[in-house]
Amino acid sequence: MIPAIVLAAGKSTRIGRTKASLPLEGGGTFLSRIVRTFQLAGVDDVVVVVGHDAQNVVDVFPRAGVIARFVENEGYESGQLSSLVKGLNAVDRPGVVAALITLVDVPLVTPATIRAVVNRYRQTRAPVVRPVRGREHGHPVLIDRALFDEIRRASPEEGAKVVVRAHASTAGDVQVDDDGAFIDIDTIADYERLVHQAPDRSR
Repeated sequence: MIPAIVLAAGKSTRIGRTKASLPLEGGGTFLSRIVRTFQLAGVDDVVVVVGHDAQNVVDVFPRAGVIARFVENEGYESGQLSSLVKGLNAVDRPGVVAALITLVDVPLVTPATIRAVVNRYRQTRAPVVRPVRGREHGHPVLIDRALFDEIRRASPEEGAKVVVRAHASTAGDVQVDDDGAFIDIDTIADYERLVHQAPDRSR
């Protein structure tokens, strides 16, 4: 089993609104688009880690046809690593071999990219698998279960990046032609320029 973790606990201070609840053209929100995309890619278990404005994120999440488990990180202000650890603890159980991890501010990735990441892992068992485009690294990132404890022990200052970098490899880098895997929505200008104009590419 390869579940997915969506990190959606931050304050979104640069954009001024909770990203998870931001609407997209064609219906839905950042969060519902991401969850639905994982489902279309064949991922059955999606865990969303919430923190800031947690109840609102849960309340506006559309229920029809979109299924996710919510985990609250009350200590979200200590940094993103704390949310990732909460997510790993929620999905870590017998039968789980790895986890897909993405940020709520990368809502436009396609199911094809997720399937490519999972397929590369199944072919190579690389401990870290990630979509790449030239020197860019995108989302979601797949982490083998063998690294879960290493992430749990990581310092909050450095976060999971140091673990990902230490275990990244050519075998685990998947070249993809998917702008959505690399679009990171951080500001209102990003949102207006890229999201309102973005069609639903979930397929």
